[in-house]
Amino acid sequence: MSQLKKLETSVRLSVKNPDAESGSVFGRGIADLCMGVRERGSLNAAAKSMGMAYSKAWRIIKDTEAALGIQLLNRDGAHGSELTDEGNKLLDTYIAIDEKLSQEAQKLYAEMIG
Repeated sequence: MSQLKKLETSVRLSVKNPDAESGSVFGRGIADLCMGVRERGSLNAAAKSMGMAYSKAWRIIKDTEAALGIQLLNRDGAHGSELTDEGNKLLDTYIAIDEKLSQEAQKLYAEMIG
């Protein structure tokens, strides 16, 4: 039983548009990509920091924007990118909910394991 007490929970949160035909969602990966844009000022720099090709990052952003029906990034060519107001709000909300869910899941796990 002591091994069970050493384990931790992991919760996977995603935000989706129930009306979208696409299966694209705003989850941990896109949140990390958006955080990279916020911190580094460009999608290219964010992608590189994650070991991802810029073309893949661009496709992920475009697919997610289309599925959610919102623009996540303002792109300024060679001058970089920044999150839109909606992109910032979604990212901040995602991070806050993810943190609360993670804490609550770990608390519940500890209570149930005993």
